[in-house]
Amino acid sequence: MIQATTRTSELLELSEARTAHNYHPLPVVIEHAEGAWVTDVDGNRFIDCLSGYSALNFGHGHPDIIAAARDQLDRLTLTSRAFVHDQFAAFCAELGDLTGKEMVLPMNTGAEAVETAVKVARKWGYDVKGVPAGQANIIVAENNFHGRTTTIVSFSTDSVARDGFGPYTPGFTIVPYGSADAIRDAIDANTVAVLIEPIQGEAGVLVPPDGFLSDVRRICSENNVLFIADEIQSGLGRTGDTFACDHEGVVPDMYLLGKALGGGVVPVSAVCADTNVLGVLQPGTHGSTFGGNPLACAVARSVVALLNTGEFQARAKQLGAHLHERLGKLVGQGVVAVRGRGLWAGVDIDPALGTGRDICEALMRRGVLAKDTHGSTIRLAPPIVITQEDLDHAIDMLAEVVHERRAKS
Repeated sequence: MIQATTRTSELLELSEARTAHNYHPLPVVIEHAEGAWVTDVDGNRFIDCLSGYSALNFGHGHPDIIAAARDQLDRLTLTSRAFVHDQFAAFCAELGDLTGKEMVLPMNTGAEAVETAVKVARKWGYDVKGVPAGQANIIVAENNFHGRTTTIVSFSTDSVARDGFGPYTPGFTIVPYGSADAIRDAIDANTVAVLIEPIQGEAGVLVPPDGFLSDVRRICSENNVLFIADEIQSGLGRTGDTFACDHEGVVPDMYLLGKALGGGVVPVSAVCADTNVLGVLQPGTHGSTFGGNPLACAVARSVVALLNTGEFQARAKQLGAHLHERLGKLVGQGVVAVRGRGLWAGVDIDPALGTGRDICEALMRRGVLAKDTHGSTIRLAPPIVITQEDLDHAIDMLAEVVHERRAKS
């Protein structure tokens, strides 16, 4: 069993004293990582089963990504968008080809990509659809997680993320997740977009009913409404396909990408759409000093190159099937339910055995790092480079935790 030493305790105490308490991290202090493994300041090793909320799909320190970053660091890191650099055009073209979209708008964080999409959808509604000024509305889903900016929390149903940050931004209609009928009923003449996560990650890796994404695509097309897919967590190989929308053969009007696009090295996000959508922006209407910077573009290009091989999508599908098969055997043995797709799972623990935080702390003491969400649910999203042996060990540790707690209850 792993125990915290004086050095860990000292660093945790300093962090607690000198940072705003907007996170409640597990009591581990990491100083080195490689692949699916991280090492703390005391030399203890852990299997990373969170992957930076899918920002580390390709593992810690993937050699191709690190090589691209090092090469670019020696040459050029920032120009701002006041100038064009030599990585920019290739990045936009290659990511556009990956998504099948004509245009790419690079930003930095996932929340920035969502904010960008909101602005673009409204601008498209006024300039193209003809919605009266100031009347555009966007349909979103309950239990969504798109970020924590003031506009985004305005349409959150998570009281922790939302409460105390008003006044809230109007222009959003919230409907139950997974209900195509609710979306259809909510659309009116001023609706410009439907913004959804193809799989809701923060909510507990909730997978919508089969056919839901296809229905959303059809409803949006029939009503001249943009379909915006927030693939910031679900995209770029995590679910066994390049995008979670691919599981139903659905192509949204806008892809929102982030997290894994930066390879675990730098924050990179992007909005990808065709010219008839992103073309509504003109110089001065939107921007970011660091968006599409040379370092970010070089790193993201290496990520796109990895995805173009198809190796990681196939690996996530294969290991994901194994993950879900093994987790399914724990249902009724201390686990209430398992959801997810590919190498991504939400695991509902019997509340009688403890909270999700309790379970994650017990896993940490056994050398496995995971993250809780909402009550007794934990999320598992190991790097796609994880070996099956290491994946099995992590699942074994989860089984050990729940079995021991069942024996004591």
